[in-house]
Amino acid sequence: MLDFNGGRQARLRYLPGSFDVLTPGDYVTCAVSGKRVTLTALRYWSAELQEAYASADIAVKRYTEMRAKGRL
Repeated sequence: MLDFNGGRQARLRYLPGSFDVLTPGDYVTCAVSGKRVTLTALRYWSAELQEAYASADIAVKRYTEMRAKGRL
């Protein structure tokens, strides 16, 4: 995903299949990699964990990890 160097971080509420913008901004931070993901490029998140992810691979890895720990 795009590593964005400017703008403001948004605050979102992640829902199944969509999200609500709580604080307007240009990007969110991937919960695993720490990379910035622009809102226009944001495709992967967890409504249960309220986290954003930079890629499908990262999202699947995080889901698997959290299932193994009993958090999902």
